[in-house]
Amino acid sequence: MTNTILARCEANGLRMTEQRRTIAGVLEEADDHPDVEELYKRASSADPRISLATVYRTVKLFEESGILEKHEFGDGRARYETADRDHHDHLINMQTGEVIEFVDPEIEALQERIAAKLGYRLMGHRLELYGVPLSDKDD
Repeated sequence: MTNTILARCEANGLRMTEQRRTIAGVLEEADDHPDVEELYKRASSADPRISLATVYRTVKLFEESGILEKHEFGDGRARYETADRDHHDHLINMQTGEVIEFVDPEIEALQERIAAKLGYRLMGHRLELYGVPLSDKDD
């Protein structure tokens, strides 16, 4: 699979306007899970002609094309990340909204065992954990 968002857009035959290229670049540089408003803020800093509506349409197009993956972490905002990344799960800080990515081989093996025990071959999954940081009082 091609490794950049722009290359994946072109491989999918999407018409890439200058504004779509800017949005793709912003998404490529993101190391978090931005929502549309955050993407708009970043993209409009690079190109003030980009409108919020353009960002919404572009994100929807990228999602429908399988380039972006949409996440809803219970805070009322849809957030996005590239769809071709290696598998990982998410821990969401309910106080700050921070999303922490992690991979745990024990969890992966447990999910496989549960599926097999129920007579299934696991084809994929999504795990989202929601929590608050432990305080010194919790120890």
